[in-house]
Amino acid sequence: MPESRLPPAYVTPGSSSFADFLAAQAPELLPGRRTAATGPVDVPHGTTIVAATFDGGVVMAGDRRATMGNVIAQRDIEKVFPADEYSCVGIAGSAGLAVEMVRLFQAELEHYEKIEGTTLSLDGKANRLAALLRGNLGMAMQGLAVVPLFAGFDLHAGLGRIFSYDVTGGRYEEQAFHSVGSGSVFARGALKKLYREGFTAQDCVTAVVQALYDAADDDSATGGPDMQRRIFPVVVQVTGEGFAKLPDSEVAAVADEVVAARMHRPDGPAAPLT
Repeated sequence: MPESRLPPAYVTPGSSSFADFLAAQAPELLPGRRTAATGPVDVPHGTTIVAATFDGGVVMAGDRRATMGNVIAQRDIEKVFPADEYSCVGIAGSAGLAVEMVRLFQAELEHYEKIEGTTLSLDGKANRLAALLRGNLGMAMQGLAVVPLFAGFDLHAGLGRIFSYDVTGGRYEEQAFHSVGSGSVFARGALKKLYREGFTAQDCVTAVVQALYDAADDDSATGGPDMQRRIFPVVVQVTGEGFAKLPDSEVAAVADEVVAARMHRPDGPAAPLT
């Protein structure tokens, strides 16, 4: 039998964690093992991500702006990605490191499924992302922090769930809705006003677009709908049928309605007092 061209470690059964395998075989490829500069580093930063649950799943959306100091580094960056078939992850913080961490997280979940022959539970996926964040703590302490928002459909419970994190890898389950990034305070304030029990998927999409508009209205690092360039938020939903990214035309229609309504009421829709 001819010898394998791969090193023995690559064909020897072992951990179901791709991150652990990478740490043992090529630790320099892990995002958190990179050597950061000793002085201040100006890198593009992603800003605001919002998520909200509805009856049957969860919606996540992100604005399209990346900033570098007081400069708009990119106007059409994508910050919301599929983690696997039934979950999604949005990124805020150092854009380059965040995208690299998302790719590693995707590989981690796919590797586990191939090794174990089954998918991780939603809690298991949330815990794996927390472990990756802990590995990036050294970079975070040097100013290159990554703060994701994770959401998905729990196949066992039959509902959408949302998880937030801190830079140390602390994992927190959120109820109904949440937001991260520089405009998160304003986005959460909008969702507190707008969110209702019994939301449909379309209600949820409208609410998160409204929340991003409010965040952009008060946070210069968050980009609102760019009507001239026709650049709109990335919006995805995860249900029992899986992950789906909403078409640009559908998001544009919602954004057009929101912007048109703001021409008459700049502060957005009012919430009832009771």
